[in-house]
Amino acid sequence: MVLRIGHRGAAGYEPENTLRGFMKAVQLNSDMTELDVHLCASGQLVVLHDDTVDRTTDGSGRVGEMTLGELKALDAGMGERIPTLSEVFTALQSRIAVNVELKGRGTAEPVYELVNGLVQRRKWSHRSILVTSFDWGMLEELRVLSDRIRLGPLTHRDPFKALRFAGEIKASSVNPFHGTVDAGLVADAHSQGFAVYPWTVNEASDIARVKALGVDGVISDYPNRV
Repeated sequence: MVLRIGHRGAAGYEPENTLRGFMKAVQLNSDMTELDVHLCASGQLVVLHDDTVDRTTDGSGRVGEMTLGELKALDAGMGERIPTLSEVFTALQSRIAVNVELKGRGTAEPVYELVNGLVQRRKWSHRSILVTSFDWGMLEELRVLSDRIRLGPLTHRDPFKALRFAGEIKASSVNPFHGTVDAGLVADAHSQGFAVYPWTVNEASDIARVKALGVDGVISDYPNRV
């Protein structure tokens, strides 16, 4: 089965990285939803892709220089507010898996602490949470903190380099740009026990191509197309 992974919730249908978007991913029968996290000035993990709020809200400024209260005052689209990572996990209630992408610096340890707490309280399982990043140093930091947390290096240009790194940190997956995925990569990844989750695959022809290559999941703004 190819997993249907909603990108930033279901960004093709609802405001990205909002509770409304994550609920849409659930409604579309997604198996997993992907999201992005930064640390705000008051220390909370907030769900937002960019390091500024300018593109996705009615405000302006750098996420790391704004408090949670200041961020919550902004409209993130259709009246939605920027959620904290904790709020997203609470809203989803283990109905689908979550792919947490570490965007902002310093997010590795707080994400570990949050995930560890959720697992200890039996709210979520390690199987239901995947942590990815283009900043492979933060993935290394997470692996030092936990040998159980599931990790996946993101890459735009060199999926085979990501595959080698995945072996070094005992990752669960590699997450390459879909245009770099070919049959050799999928075969090599599977032979080493790694899943392949390409991003962000929106066109029907691209979805069909990567599925035919045998990928394990497809990250899309339109997860129902998968």
